[in-house]
Amino acid sequence: MFVDQVRVHLRAGDGGAGVASFKRQRGKPRGRPEGGSGGNGGAVVIEASERASTLLDYQRRPHRGAANGTHGRGDLQHGRSGADEVLLVPTGTIVRELDGTVIADLAQPGQRVTVVAGGRGGKGNAALMSRANVAPNFAEQGEYGEERELILELKLLADAALIGFPNAGKSTFVSRVSAAKPKIADYPFTTLEPNLGVVEIGDRRFVLADIPGLVEGAADGKGLGHSFLRHAERARALVILLDPSPLQEIDCVEQLQVLRAELEAHDPELAARAEIVAVAKLDLGPVDETLQRLRDIGVDPFVVSAVTGNGVEPLLHAIADAVDRAEREAPHGEGFLLHRPVPPSYSIEHDGERWVVSGLLAERAVAIDDLTKPEAADFAARRLTAAGVDAALRAAGAKPGDEVQIGEIVFEFSDDG
Repeated sequence: MFVDQVRVHLRAGDGGAGVASFKRQRGKPRGRPEGGSGGNGGAVVIEASERASTLLDYQRRPHRGAANGTHGRGDLQHGRSGADEVLLVPTGTIVRELDGTVIADLAQPGQRVTVVAGGRGGKGNAALMSRANVAPNFAEQGEYGEERELILELKLLADAALIGFPNAGKSTFVSRVSAAKPKIADYPFTTLEPNLGVVEIGDRRFVLADIPGLVEGAADGKGLGHSFLRHAERARALVILLDPSPLQEIDCVEQLQVLRAELEAHDPELAARAEIVAVAKLDLGPVDETLQRLRDIGVDPFVVSAVTGNGVEPLLHAIADAVDRAEREAPHGEGFLLHRPVPPSYSIEHDGERWVVSGLLAERAVAIDDLTKPEAADFAARRLTAAGVDAALRAAGAKPGDEVQIGEIVFEFSDDG
């Protein structure tokens, strides 16, 4: 089954906790700190790979997570970092936020983006030693890994896209010029998913995509082709195949007008794409009148029969020329990663009951294993002061005795410096 859009739930690994431990020696009940730090949690990474051809596996298993870091131990034994979860997706996959914001366009094999960061491992008391803290009897907790939902959307990487009404002969044409074996039948919407075929003509090669048949209103959701219009977006050239047979309710001129309108309604940039028009099914009878009507509107179409092979070679050369020309004039498809500005270290707001301080810097300052220990509480307070949280609370209007919440912990604000 072809799947080109899935929603996934991703969770990074949690960081391991640090440990408070001391070297034990006779006559020295508490010697030098030797508590190890916890390992970092694994991240979730999305990578474009030629080994992946579909998003089906992510539809079946949308929940993915990275490994947690392990806790530190005594004797300066640090925890292991959790392994990253690398999700292989087909080349051409776009990673989006739920609101549609594009995070990455993975258009080249090997491109990767870290979408969910693992939690940092907590420091053991050996790593927390300083001049002001010669023998800390506390350690840091590990941080939770990030969690988010994303949309993975696949846009096939084809050099040329074959566009036409249902039963226009697109699948027959692809099967004639490539090794692809799409389903072919004499009823509408035979093609239920895009088909890719590699075409070789002389010493040139290009990839041709057979897009499921479009009908009028496709860009607004009518028919089946609207679900796959996105796959025409990456094509360098569009091949519009017209059907002159009585099976179609409208003639070739109207078909061309409808198809052009639907492509432009889906994406205005498609209107400027290199376009090749061909009239199919030459084997069914004369098409002189159809050709003349198309020429009257400024279109000089190719005429082909995928059944007999007549006219196929000139059309393939024209497609290859259009692809080469488009690649020289407007190379694209390099992909990109969205670089967002670094968020502020913390923010302060009042929820009506207490002051709420949010942000990684503030939360890390109080991520201590036991804040009931006076030394640990003093250490956290010094961290908050150094980070400017005290001054920011004063500037926001906090008064002594006000409650301040950081993460899950609630403090009483004291303005004693």
